This record gives sequence, structure tokens and C-alpha cells, in this order.
Amino acid sequence: QLQACGGGLVQAGGSLRLSCAASGRTFSDYTVAWFRQAPGKEREFLAARKRYNSNGIYADSVKGRFTISRDNAKNTVYLQLNSLKPEDTAVYYCAASSTVISSTISNHQFYTYWGQGTLVTVSS
Repeated sequence: QLQACGGGLVQAGGSLRLSCAASGRTFSDYTVAWFRQAPGKEREFLAARKRYNSNGIYADSVKGRFTISRDNAKNTVYLQLNSLKPEDTAVYYCAASSTVISSTISNHQFYTYWGQGTLVTVSS
């Protein structure tokens, strides 16, 4: 089970830190990722961090602004959102998978476990 939190209302240019806590499984065995979905749009990949890789993988739309990190000891993954824009407004989801590979890491269909989503609203 994944539990996401940290969303809220922020002004353009501001920052937020999202957290996603996992329970019931060995967190370090999973690739973890963040996606978002705005009203009327498809779910969009943002960032991922593989099980044994210390480097984050990012969508071009957020590279340089968002940072994914994980703390396996705390069973938690984070997404730091900086320089937020109104178009970043969406529901943000964390996800985990033990089977995703490099070629599918940005495809939400390959993730088995999902958090409930946390709303981020960026005002202009």
C-alpha cells in the first residue's frame, strides 16, 4: 500500500515536497515513480528511480525543476517540486513496480501499486 501526501496550493515559482510512504512490502525491491494527471488529460510520467540505481529518470517537462529521491530505510519516496508553474496543477500519484524495465519505466500501465493521489494547485 502506498500513501501519498504533501500536495496543496502554492503560487507560481514556489515549491512543494511530496511524500509517498509504502507499507506491507520490501520497498527497496521496487522501482518507484511519480505521475500526474490534470483534468481531461492522460496520466503523465514525471520521474522514476530504479531499485538499485541512484540516478533519477525524468520527463523533459520537469527536468531541472523536480527531483525524485527515496529513503529505503523509511520506505518513502519523495518528489521535490521547484519553480512551479500553473500548468503543473494536477493530481500527483506515486507508483511502484517490481517488473518495470528501462523501456517501460515511463508507462503507467507497467506499475502495479499506486498511491491515492495528492492535489497540487499552482496559482498564477
